[in-house]
Amino acid sequence: MMKIVIFVVLLVGLQDVASVTHSLKYFYTASSGIKNFPEFVTVGMVDDQQFSYYDSVIKKEIPKQDWMAKSEGPEYWQQQTEASLGDEQSFKANIGIAKERFNQTGGVHIVQFMYGCEWDDETQQVTGYYQYGYDGEDWLVLNVGTNTFIAPKQQAEITKNKWNSNKAGLEYRKNYLNQICPEWLKKYVDYGRSSLMRTELPSVSVLQKSSSSPVSCFASGFYPNRAEMFWRKDGEEIHDGVIKGEILPNNDGTFQMSVNIDLSSVPTEDHTKYECVFQLSGVKEDIINRLENESNKTNVIISVVAAVVVIGLIAVIGIIFYLKRKANRSDSPVPGPLPEETQRLQA
Repeated sequence: MMKIVIFVVLLVGLQDVASVTHSLKYFYTASSGIKNFPEFVTVGMVDDQQFSYYDSVIKKEIPKQDWMAKSEGPEYWQQQTEASLGDEQSFKANIGIAKERFNQTGGVHIVQFMYGCEWDDETQQVTGYYQYGYDGEDWLVLNVGTNTFIAPKQQAEITKNKWNSNKAGLEYRKNYLNQICPEWLKKYVDYGRSSLMRTELPSVSVLQKSSSSPVSCFASGFYPNRAEMFWRKDGEEIHDGVIKGEILPNNDGTFQMSVNIDLSSVPTEDHTKYECVFQLSGVKEDIINRLENESNKTNVIISVVAAVVVIGLIAVIGIIFYLKRKANRSDSPVPGPLPEETQRLQA
């Protein structure tokens, strides 16, 4: 049995949001030693909505959104399939090379890669990123400011030096991040505008397991994921005793979040001074949940929607860049090939 603190919902003015930042991200994962799990998986995401998928079992790039399936024809998906087939072979080889670098033999190992860009639709500012990883730890990270790679691990120094000495490769990545990636991002946002630009308000509950437990403000069912939630006392935001959770995806494409506060040392009669505030980007009103006195609490059974990770089979981020495409193709949503030494790690 769970206790819920009865609340009063108030709406107050909130400044209009001036701009929206959109994102295009690709996640590649290659693995070894994991039973009943694809050895290679790729996922494409726009504004944190999965729009494309490939794995080494189905051997095919497929759309994950209706708006994407309707907007791009068979030629597009065939091109993406061919690129992912090439990536699959390269990434599998990289696991073997990485294992040699770390003097490893058997066991479970994962090579990961994440790249993409963000675009502010008002300022037109573009931010790009490349992140490479092995077995859950950073391997190589591109510093977009200096356009050079940083190697957090000593075992990645060989690759870092080769890639940093390849000026053509660095310039190609820079062009992709600053020009090609945002072009495709804008196209995808236009494809899925009715879905990506929608606004859905959440249901918000203030929950408490027992009188000595923290009070949790829980919001579920909102979209987009650009949201804030916090506790206030007498109209002032507070931080002491407050633990804020991450924004997590629901299985219906919406999001959820929670923020807890410890009121165990606060007299019951002072609970009415506390309120939970939820703010959603693009919405003028805040949703405010004000606590009431202990005498007004009611026992109910709460069914909380569980978070389902959008990526599912994916262990995000990757390690190598290899796409079998024609060089310098600006009509491709993913990067074209780089010189041979950047396609695979050198043992």
